[in-house]
Amino acid sequence: MVKIRLARFGSRGNPHYRIVVMDSRTKRDGGYIERLGYYDPRKTTKDWLKLDLERVQYWLSVGAQPTDRVKKLIKLASGQ
Repeated sequence: MVKIRLARFGSRGNPHYRIVVMDSRTKRDGGYIERLGYYDPRKTTKDWLKLDLERVQYWLSVGAQPTDRVKKLIKLASGQ
């Protein structure tokens, strides 16, 4: 199954996440199919969330399942 989920990057105490498409069996920070955007949970910059909504819609249309956190981020990015 293909999932849209977060992959952690950044140093210890300074988390940053990439929003990626990956197989559900891979590790959290393993290889991914496509990078869709990024998310800074600490909101240290003005652009703390960036997401390519066209590609998200494509992956959802072919059956990719977003995680709960990613569903919330998609709603925030689309302005709903």
